[in-house]
Amino acid sequence: MGVKSVSIRIEEEMLEKLGYVAEYEGRSVNSHILVLIRRDIKMFEERHGVIEGTIRPDENVKPPRKG
Repeated sequence: MGVKSVSIRIEEEMLEKLGYVAEYEGRSVNSHILVLIRRDIKMFEERHGVIEGTIRPDENVKPPRKG
């Protein structure tokens, strides 16, 4: 399974605040966004049932580093 890159548009102030929260939690912005996405998928699946796929949102799996 490959790792994909996603680009988003975000207001500068919101990105600064997200960076603040990520740093407080000891994460990079990218890692923090992945935590938020996993949390959202997990909540969705708890309400609506499991979405097909092999990745489990309750497991914090980091993508492999480029080498």
